[in-house]
Amino acid sequence: MMPRGIFVTGTDTGVGKTIVAATLARLLRMNGIAVGVMKPVTSGCRLEDGQPLSDDALLLCQAAGVPCTDDVAPYRLREALAPSEAARIDGVRIDFSVIRAAFDRLAASCEYIIVEGAGGLMVPLSGGLLVADLARELGLPLLIVARPGLGTINHTVLTCYAAQQLGLQVAGVIINGMPEHPGLAEQGAPHLIGSLCGAPVLGIWPRCSGVDEMEIVDILAERLDGQAETGIVLRELGV
Repeated sequence: MMPRGIFVTGTDTGVGKTIVAATLARLLRMNGIAVGVMKPVTSGCRLEDGQPLSDDALLLCQAAGVPCTDDVAPYRLREALAPSEAARIDGVRIDFSVIRAAFDRLAASCEYIIVEGAGGLMVPLSGGLLVADLARELGLPLLIVARPGLGTINHTVLTCYAAQQLGLQVAGVIINGMPEHPGLAEQGAPHLIGSLCGAPVLGIWPRCSGVDEMEIVDILAERLDGQAETGIVLRELGV
């Protein structure tokens, strides 16, 4: 039986995938759901005692309240490059069977699992294999994270179209980082994305600031918890 879960991808790098994935994990934990998290491939890891650490995976684990094991982050690459290139520099080959085995172990110990991809769907991982191929391998529907500003309509519609052409289910879109006083582009983007991309806009999350990313996650989770819209989002994501 396939586990309940979601694969979080983005319209681009830097749109806030990790914040969204961690906030969802925090919300599930706040509501008594045993949530597992996974960041299969991280590029641009920092070194600590000579070992690469994935800050994205650490944040996901902190939000979910689970240990950050090798299964959570099996491929931690040093250079902030496309994963296929970062892996080549590190002398590593990204193997989907390794990721799948780690995923299966994690999924067996939780009620719901959140997997965060690397960049967008067309990011190369190994040879001709892309992030989209990994999402298909894991069998999870997509949650697409988009930014609110100018250009996001094109990026989001293209991402949804590519996913649908590749046979991937798109559960919905979250627009992340909406400013307190949105301009005309930010005001109009959500409606157009919802009408054009063939998937629902499940949330428009505000831009938050904090001393660190975990504080931002906590602020967002507290704001979203208990809202009727959040309950709808979680139902749409199969929680």
